[in-house]
Amino acid sequence: MDSAIGSSVYNFIELVGTSSKDWEEAVSNAIDTADRKLTNMRIAEVVEMDTKLVEGKIVQFRARIRLSFKNEVEPETL
Repeated sequence: MDSAIGSSVYNFIELVGTSSKDWEEAVSNAIDTADRKLTNMRIAEVVEMDTKLVEGKIVQFRARIRLSFKNEVEPETL
């Protein structure tokens, strides 16, 4: 099989980050947690944002992200 020069394979996972402060911190918390285990992270796409309410007050911001990272296995070996 011929392989294209510079070809890559990426994996995607979805994570939910939370924060009592705001959505930006919720996104950062998800990325920071993933960064402890993953290498070659490329793009974090915010898929959904919501809040948890208690007695009509926001108590938690939640951000669901789709995170891509480069696969360490060469495509031709898959």
